[in-house]
Amino acid sequence: MKQIAALPYRAEGDALDAPIRILLITSRETKRWVIPKGNGSAGKLPHQAAAAEAEEEAGIVGAVCPTPLGTYRYRKRRRNGANLMVDVEVFPLAVNRELTDWKEQHERERRWFSLSEAADAVDEPDLSDLIRSFAASEFKAATRRQSVMDTVAHTSGISRMFGWFQRLLPKQGNFFELFEAHVQTVVAGADALTRLLHDGDSRDDHIREVIERETDADEIIREVLHLVRKTFLTPFDRSAIISLVSSTDDAIDEMQSAVAAIDIYDVHDFDQEMKDMAAIIVDSTRVLAEAMPLLRNVAQNGKRLHELTERLVRMEGHADAIHSEGLKQAYRKFRTADPMAFIVRREIYKHLERIVDALEDVANAIDGIVIDHS
Repeated sequence: MKQIAALPYRAEGDALDAPIRILLITSRETKRWVIPKGNGSAGKLPHQAAAAEAEEEAGIVGAVCPTPLGTYRYRKRRRNGANLMVDVEVFPLAVNRELTDWKEQHERERRWFSLSEAADAVDEPDLSDLIRSFAASEFKAATRRQSVMDTVAHTSGISRMFGWFQRLLPKQGNFFELFEAHVQTVVAGADALTRLLHDGDSRDDHIREVIERETDADEIIREVLHLVRKTFLTPFDRSAIISLVSSTDDAIDEMQSAVAAIDIYDVHDFDQEMKDMAAIIVDSTRVLAEAMPLLRNVAQNGKRLHELTERLVRMEGHADAIHSEGLKQAYRKFRTADPMAFIVRREIYKHLERIVDALEDVANAIDGIVIDHS
């Protein structure tokens, strides 16, 4: 048997290391903690069915990523007495609204848990592991603040007894703080872009936020490039730093271009494929937000970084397929009735595809750093 499920999550704050919280609900009969799940629906893609189950069972709405986080197994007892194994495909859902009234509100309890609490609360070992892997707590230690010399000493084997050398160098800028601040603008921009595609009531506010986030990103990248020029000893090769921040900046630039096109052409309705691509962008930036602090200690975190960049590449491939299908459907719908509508939609799809491509470029830049320093 196969089922689909949503993993509802939210971040408690805007910081990259802000705690992730997971929403669980109780099952109707045994009252144990579970995630919203079901058998799927005819005519709906798996991630859409997962989102529908989340709204029906938990009263939550948000951006659901079409690329599954993974699967878990459990045994389901049928009314006929059979006890069958079920494979459940899990889709991350970034919650942006909690409903006050929903279909099963009198049959279930819903509650937000910390990541570790949620992993402990569920009964299924595979699901527990999947929740822990969502933003593994053991990697939070890697976000501790280190100086550039600390990183160089760790990766090169230079002893701290050579600290006198550091005092001879020009004042070091904190590249890592800038990398993380830059990614934070991308995460916020992705959230605002997704809200724009899902929420017609606050359209102007969402457009304005993406533009403001892009301006913030420009200020940060200027500071990074300034530091690259003036700093004698950088944590990574200068070309690697420029590749990393340039790719990240391309992502937020394309977000700004996307909302500019939406504003110029006065688009108010969006294809499901556009919403699906935006959901992939949100989940990609979440993965990137976990990856960036791990660069403070590449040697220790190389394996986890590689896992995260693999997921980014996989999501980019999925977004390409959605992009092609969206264009095909738009062409069929508007090719004779309204060619200009197709041209406008093609423009929006182009920017969404470029955002995902830029995020894959960030993954490739991180992989290059891992190869050089782990």
